[in-house]
Amino acid sequence: MGKEAAPRKVGDNEALAVGTTIRGSAQKLNLVAALIRGRKAEDALNILTFSKKAMAVDVRKVLASAIANAENNHNLDVDALVVAEASVGKSISMKRWTARARGRSSRIVKPFSRVRIVVREQQEA
Repeated sequence: MGKEAAPRKVGDNEALAVGTTIRGSAQKLNLVAALIRGRKAEDALNILTFSKKAMAVDVRKVLASAIANAENNHNLDVDALVVAEASVGKSISMKRWTARARGRSSRIVKPFSRVRIVVREQQEA
């Protein structure tokens, strides 16, 4: 009489990973996510490993987590995985203050973002 399993948010041949608080703006993160959309998972990992963009490190961790979820939790074939979705959104923002001239202050906004990566097992055609 335990707790019932929650329904899956993705299909039977898909796996999901979400990075919730990645330090940086959603616009910069989306540039990196665009590099891997629709690519094979192995190629996407290589692109992120050798990318010069700092956000690529965090996106690579989320992609690796999605691949591990596919392999360990959903018994999918790792060699047949494709990045089906890589979506980016805003998360929280830290607000800080800095001193300005004539006794004033101005706000510094330090944004956080979230990235959601879905990998899908694709049958060889």
